[in-house]
Amino acid sequence: MRDTSQRREQISRMLKKSGSVQVPELSSKFGVSSVTIRKDLRFLEKQGIATRSYGGAMLKENAIVDTEITIDRKQTLHAIEKLCIGRVAAKLVNDNDSIILDSGSTTIQVATHLKNKEGLTIVTNGLNVVNELSGSDDINVLLLGGTLRRKNMSFFGSCAESTLRDLHVDKVFLGVDGFHMERGITTHFEAEALLNLSLIHI
Repeated sequence: MRDTSQRREQISRMLKKSGSVQVPELSSKFGVSSVTIRKDLRFLEKQGIATRSYGGAMLKENAIVDTEITIDRKQTLHAIEKLCIGRVAAKLVNDNDSIILDSGSTTIQVATHLKNKEGLTIVTNGLNVVNELSGSDDINVLLLGGTLRRKNMSFFGSCAESTLRDLHVDKVFLGVDGFHMERGITTHFEAEALLNLSLIHI
């Protein structure tokens, strides 16, 4: 597997499942050099997930457990607020606009309130957004390719990022997991963060 973010996500899951990993086994599994795996382990150590050891790494004691919840659960949290955000955001969209609508439990509310618009082209990485708009004949929907992340039913990866490079749109609506006063917007998943950067700079 050549996608760095996907590989690191899998290594993180392996650490959380078994408590330790070894460089030779990871190198063989992912088909990359031991140097590359050591870089991955250094990255996970900086993230507070791993403690490097001779020949591999161990799950860091008191490592932060993934607290991300699924998209279905997210949609039930702060539902009224998300509905209001969706309604207001949709008013910023004009007929015949081309927009990017990120995946998420708030952006799905934007999609819901766009159904009365005409001539829209909507680019999205969210399977839930596609499903929501599938019955709207006046809206063109373009789904970004990539790998499906089932936890939030979105697509990510180099395929999605490369598709974005060829697009020009009028507006972007981005869903995030949080805000940090110094680091800005945040998300749980590294690969999704990379895609978000591409969305911001389109």
